Amino acid sequence: MGHDHAQHATGNRARLAIALAITLTVLVVELVGAAVSGSLALLGDAGHMSSDAIGLAVALAASLVAARPATDRHTFGFQRMEVLAALVNGLILVVVAAVVAVEAIGRLTTRAAHVDAGPMLVIAAVGLAANVVAFLVLRGGDRHALNLRGALLEVFGDMLGSIAAIVAAVVILATGFVPADAIASLVIAALIVPRAVLLLRDVVRVLTESAPRDRDVAQIRDHIREAPGVVAVHDVHIWNITSGAPVFTAHVVVEPEVFSRGETHALLDALGGCLAQHFDVAHSTFQLEPAGHTEHEEHAHR
Repeated sequence: MGHDHAQHATGNRARLAIALAITLTVLVVELVGAAVSGSLALLGDAGHMSSDAIGLAVALAASLVAARPATDRHTFGFQRMEVLAALVNGLILVVVAAVVAVEAIGRLTTRAAHVDAGPMLVIAAVGLAANVVAFLVLRGGDRHALNLRGALLEVFGDMLGSIAAIVAAVVILATGFVPADAIASLVIAALIVPRAVLLLRDVVRVLTESAPRDRDVAQIRDHIREAPGVVAVHDVHIWNITSGAPVFTAHVVVEPEVFSRGETHALLDALGGCLAQHFDVAHSTFQLEPAGHTEHEEHAHR
């Protein structure tokens, strides 16, 4: 089982590396194409892809760093580096969307711009083809790997941006309607913003150590209370070290007989198994307390 997991991890890293190489290549091509053709849509898509390249690099780095063991100084390991990198990625997305939108509005309202639609169409088509290849490469990986699923969404967003640029180029070639380029860039900016907002929201949730959205704290508390010998539960905390890595702690008040009969080990095993099986929380810590101990605690929380 461990061998299969290692094989999956190695294969996923290879897929991420291939997708990153493709994305960086297309990014350079689109930057050159934007300079040659004057297309704001290509420039906007290049900005979009620069953020995606960071996202893919982060996913690749995270898959490597995740294997590093914890140390006395970094007791949870280095997994939160993924969150800090995601914060930078989200801020870059916001800046790119704002710059592209402001430039597009300027072109639509006051400034006329020359756009060479021929090179724009060719480069956008090359970008779309490369994004499709990257999408297919990533899609063949382990769908349970969060990093890979996130990277898949990044590349899918690139595909939409390339399609918008292609449509704009075709419109310009067919009708001479140059503002189609600025309109396409606004569409690309509109595609970027929601993803940036969602990404930053998730980052803030992790950094503020909020309870994960997919974990019901009240339901977890009820499960613990139902365990034989448990009287009450307080000081319940659950948070994510990084995406998909929840940590849980709680103080559990138990009947005195649990201590007198030496059943604490069995209860701890049962509580840990409950968290792992029902709520997919692999890292849990419980402090068992005899009834009446809570009154001596200065700060008791729910």
